[in-house]
Amino acid sequence: MDVNVIMQYVSCVLIAIGAMAFFVSAVTQVIKSWPKLDQLPTSAVVIVLSLILCPVTFVALMSYLKQPIEWYMVFACILAAFIVALVAMDGWERVKEIWNRTQYKKAK
Repeated sequence: MDVNVIMQYVSCVLIAIGAMAFFVSAVTQVIKSWPKLDQLPTSAVVIVLSLILCPVTFVALMSYLKQPIEWYMVFACILAAFIVALVAMDGWERVKEIWNRTQYKKAK
């Protein structure tokens, strides 16, 4: 397989994870503003929403594209839902922290 094709797939996956994380974060903020639901732990709400919204979005996309859904696709979607939940909770801060730790620092 060509490196350019692999990079296109990786880019599409990262865009999908970012878009879903944004969507899950937005829905979480709406749900947490409702009375009595603001007492729920935010992490639990994010995980549950991610596990619901990612497969629903995947099924809608595959239906729109008129593609068959295989069992391994659903399994991969559920695994991706946990990554989306991680990014939606605090993944960007963790990624930034890892990036900062790997940067070369000059000794003063």
